[in-house]
Amino acid sequence: MNFPRSRIGNGVRALGFSWAFLYDVKNQVHRWGILIFLTVFLGTSLLSPTFALMTAQNSIIQGVPNADELFKQGRNLYEAEQFNEASLVFEQAYIAFKAQKDKLKQAMSLSNLSLAYQQLGQWSKASEAIGNAIASLHAQSLNLLQTQQNIGTSTKQGSEEGASLSQILAQALDIQGRLELAQGKAESALNTWQQAAAIYAQIDDKTRLIRSQINSAQAWQTLGNYRQAQKALTEINQNLQNQPDSTLKATGLRSLGNVLRVVGDLKQSRLILLQSLEVATRMRSPQSELASPSPQAISETWLSLGNTATAQQETPAALNYYQQAAATSTSLTTRIQADLNQLHLLLDENQLTAAQSLVSQIQAQIANLPSSRQGVYARINFAQSLMKLAAKRVDGHDVKEIAQLLAIAVQQARDLQDQRSVAYALGNLGGLYEQTQQFRSAQDLTEQALILSQAINVPDITYRWQWQLGRLLKAQGDIQGAIAAYTESVKILQSLRNDLVAINPEVQFSFRDEVEPIYRQLVNLLLQSEGSSQKSQDNLIQARAVIESLQLAELDNFFRVACLQGRPIQIDSVIDQKDPTAAVIYPIILADKLEVILKLPQQPLRHYKTTITASEVERTLEQLRQELIKPHTLQETRSLSQQVYNWLLQPVEKNLAKSQIKTLVFVLDGSLRNIPMAALYDGQQYLIEKYAIALTPGLQLLAPKPLSQQQLKVLTAGITEARQGFSALSNVALELNQIQSEVPTTELLNQEFTSKTFQKEINSILFSVVHLATHGQFSSKAEETFILTWDGRINVNQLDNLLRIRDTEPNAIELLVLSACQTAAGDKRAALGLAGIAVRAGARSTLASLWNVDDKSTAELMSQFYGELISKQLTKAEALRQAQLVLLKNPKYQHPIFWAPYVLLGNWL
Repeated sequence: MNFPRSRIGNGVRALGFSWAFLYDVKNQVHRWGILIFLTVFLGTSLLSPTFALMTAQNSIIQGVPNADELFKQGRNLYEAEQFNEASLVFEQAYIAFKAQKDKLKQAMSLSNLSLAYQQLGQWSKASEAIGNAIASLHAQSLNLLQTQQNIGTSTKQGSEEGASLSQILAQALDIQGRLELAQGKAESALNTWQQAAAIYAQIDDKTRLIRSQINSAQAWQTLGNYRQAQKALTEINQNLQNQPDSTLKATGLRSLGNVLRVVGDLKQSRLILLQSLEVATRMRSPQSELASPSPQAISETWLSLGNTATAQQETPAALNYYQQAAATSTSLTTRIQADLNQLHLLLDENQLTAAQSLVSQIQAQIANLPSSRQGVYARINFAQSLMKLAAKRVDGHDVKEIAQLLAIAVQQARDLQDQRSVAYALGNLGGLYEQTQQFRSAQDLTEQALILSQAINVPDITYRWQWQLGRLLKAQGDIQGAIAAYTESVKILQSLRNDLVAINPEVQFSFRDEVEPIYRQLVNLLLQSEGSSQKSQDNLIQARAVIESLQLAELDNFFRVACLQGRPIQIDSVIDQKDPTAAVIYPIILADKLEVILKLPQQPLRHYKTTITASEVERTLEQLRQELIKPHTLQETRSLSQQVYNWLLQPVEKNLAKSQIKTLVFVLDGSLRNIPMAALYDGQQYLIEKYAIALTPGLQLLAPKPLSQQQLKVLTAGITEARQGFSALSNVALELNQIQSEVPTTELLNQEFTSKTFQKEINSILFSVVHLATHGQFSSKAEETFILTWDGRINVNQLDNLLRIRDTEPNAIELLVLSACQTAAGDKRAALGLAGIAVRAGARSTLASLWNVDDKSTAELMSQFYGELISKQLTKAEALRQAQLVLLKNPKYQHPIFWAPYVLLGNWL
């Protein structure tokens, strides 16, 4: 399946097969030899024509003598990427076999014709061809069964005919599944491939059974069920592990490597892909007696490695992999795609000289691309790169050149009758006119693209044209029209929660460029739009909903899967009904200002702003973060803290006092997440001296309730010794002992704290509190967010497996404490990993530290926290506040470095 994205080749595609047709002239016998050409569609690896295994008894040529030559000619044209010509020849072969009354070969001609139409993007013709092929094969199967019933026996020849029919039918179903997946019908594709697998199992064709299972894993991915796909592919590769090297083994590994990249396990993805490359390389060795895999299959493994290295932000390695993919590919389409991926990466890294050189190389080849959907997308993606170069004011690529490239793409898509490609090309042409500020022409083209994409129901590109239309309307002063278009775009994105990754895996790599800005720009429009007081309130309500949706989308993107499926509890109802002394604050970082929305109990929303650029906000926050972790810079720390306080709270100090607010709940945005709100300074006091403080991503997945309503059961675990390159935490034993003095605990220390023993304890007793005193890290990357155990690391994506028993609300962990974790150095979005851990743990509340501090002061704070929580039955937020104040009043710990990093995420009650 092909996706309209600038970075190509990140999706895992359906498997293709090639059965070479051999004709023995001397004996006038057709033999069907199997040349396994098994590929996973990374980039645009091409399905080869599918031929069936036949018995010699049924292969005598009758009728038209050149039918088989036509068949072979169609195959050769297809493999040469001359898809239009191949389709014409397959049609002639079908007519010739029809004259011979060879129904079996007619069906096979139709199957191959469907493949050619699929490459051309002619979906209705492809569907008709494969539908007729399958109907014919079903009819032949019924006729054969009826014949055997009539004669009352099953001959050897009849059995062979039945096996051949079954195998050909299964192969046709494989092709139909690919078509259904390409049309976005993932459930149908899964069902079709499972039917094919059942047939392969029945006729004991183990090799093709595994191929069909790999196809099914692709359907699971497209449905958003990456864990199921990963599980299936892992089992497949375990079964192949001890078998000799084979194309199937290399392909299975490549499929698993691509799934691992999509789910965010980038390190393992790269290792698996390298294993796939090793298998394929050994098979191509001159000393190897094995059938050599296609160079094209090896090229696609290089392409996959490039995509994984790109996701790892390892630019030199990614560029090398893309260069290898281009150098080894036998397909012009794949070579250009590898070059385009490399070009996009060079542009992202601002390596403009190298990018210009590559542009010239692509220009020399792109005109030779075959007329196909892949060719259309390659032209569009090349045009996108040229537009980027133009935006960077790089000379040599004028608008006319780019417009001509896109015009050719539009015309080719129309010739192919590929409406999706037409919509995508028109929209990009509209984007070019937008860039040159020809707004009326841009709007006309965008509306054409939008109407077409809506008509054929392709939401993964429709949201882009709604966004583009919104920008154009805003540029022409139609703010209400712009709001309507942006709102539709966000609605589509929300409906695509599973599909932000599933329908189009490439989106995950450009979230900050192609998803996040839509939310922020809509908020900006809503907050600047004038109107009645009621309309302004409606806009504020919508703006808040949009920013909460962005928080949710960020977490989905973080996990590579829609992970938050709980029933949301509106924060308004919590503070209006359960905690009328709490206020919720939504800071929103926009391009040219910092907006803040405030929710007070029983009052309408209000907002205020500071005119300041996003870059200046980021710079100030980064400076503050650096000062907070220096123990001897109190004056500079307070000065920067006061600046942030003035942005967020100074305008509403009196409102907070008048409403007798005691707890501030922040829904933080961007780099603000890396700053502890407790350390904000008003010139006289720190914020923690006036309020209890909590953080939340906005949506409550579990209904908040006070912890004191039940008897506490606490599981503590920790490591005191240096492990895996991390320093010793000598005071952890003291910390756990002090907790045990406040509340009964079950303890796992050092060697006892392994992933296995941790899971065993979690499953044996429903602990309401889990306290982990060990090293850990929060990162904007899921694979780099982890908790250290004695024998390894618990990755954030593994937490749901360890805590699976806690899926239901009555069993939820009330409080997860991570007392020695820290945010990854230099990662502006690292605190996203904290929210990720909270989600994976399924905890109502998570208490963690944003940086690693003196473990003696940590032990004191944690002991005080539990004491306040139990003896005084305070809320979690107030108990944390009191513990932080004890440190603040201690002369040894007055600097925020000691008491500020502790944050409470989630339920503050």
